[in-house]
Amino acid sequence: MEKFWKLIHISRLDRYIIGKYLGTYFFSIILIISIAVVFDFNEHLDKFIEFHATPKGIFFYYVNFVPYYSNLFSQLFVFIAVIFFTTKLAENSEIIAMMSTGTSFNRLLRPYMIGAGFICILTYVMGAFIIPKGNVERIKFEQQYMNRDHNLYTNNVQLKVEDGVIAYISRYDDRYKMGYDFTLDKYENKKLVKHLQAMTIQYDSLSEKPCHWIISNYQTRDLQGMREVITSGGRRDTFINMEPQDFLISPGQQETLTTPELSTYIDRQKARGFANIKEFEVEYHKRGASSFAVFILTIIGVSLSAQKRKNGLGMSLGVGLALSVTYIMFQTMSATFSINANFPPLLAVWIPNFIYVFIAFYFYKKAPR
Repeated sequence: MEKFWKLIHISRLDRYIIGKYLGTYFFSIILIISIAVVFDFNEHLDKFIEFHATPKGIFFYYVNFVPYYSNLFSQLFVFIAVIFFTTKLAENSEIIAMMSTGTSFNRLLRPYMIGAGFICILTYVMGAFIIPKGNVERIKFEQQYMNRDHNLYTNNVQLKVEDGVIAYISRYDDRYKMGYDFTLDKYENKKLVKHLQAMTIQYDSLSEKPCHWIISNYQTRDLQGMREVITSGGRRDTFINMEPQDFLISPGQQETLTTPELSTYIDRQKARGFANIKEFEVEYHKRGASSFAVFILTIIGVSLSAQKRKNGLGMSLGVGLALSVTYIMFQTMSATFSINANFPPLLAVWIPNFIYVFIAFYFYKKAPR
């Protein structure tokens, strides 16, 4: 094993700091999330009883709750971990001993950056591929037992289902998967060539094939030059390239999609002319920006706590917590501004990182040499 570490140029000092970093990081997650689970359970216990939630359902809800919130507040846990154990190293004069052997501050940062790289990859993989699968069940449980006023209706839906084919639904009710006053228009060379109108359209959720719809009380008009052919019927099974989730966006839906699914969804909705996708774009870009922030926050944490202070852990931890909470608040505000004020999502989610790069540089220059 020692030969392996030498082969990849990881010294005993590096392993010591990486172990401290990751150990404190995961310990802080276990400690804080355990407290959060207890508070959340006590807060929603009345609703669990009122809506007859099963013990199995509650258990699996918290199984998905833990990784979601652990990843969501990963920046806070990074700050706590770095500042806590680095301050302890400084108080015990271990950092002074390291630097007395000729170890520079830049060299001291190396194991921190390795640990940050591990956390960065872990948080991105969890947020992009694993947690969204659990969010499907978590959000479903919340809607069923904790928040029953989720969106079940939408009005005036218009979207492009294929090239030259436009669908319109006056009102859609998700309880019955039913749409009312449905029209489907087909255009060729900017001219209307076919028009379908139906009183209702219902999504067949039991069908093995996607995009299966049942239209009722319909009438079609085929426009053939100066001629018009009209046909009508009472019921017809058809496949239309749209699904309820394409136009009925429920709260948190963007969190249930993996990053490849998010990319496909955004591209498809843009091609259809559907405008309400800002939350999906923000979520897509936020996953990368939040993971990269681990490097920035690690540099701030090390620079802030590497120097031995008279007031010990208190000052460093206080400043670190203030910075981490401010970062999370700033990230939330910029995302909200992007959604509500038509600000570019990519720029919005990266603005906190750009600002904190300068903060990191300031503390880095003030760090002990």
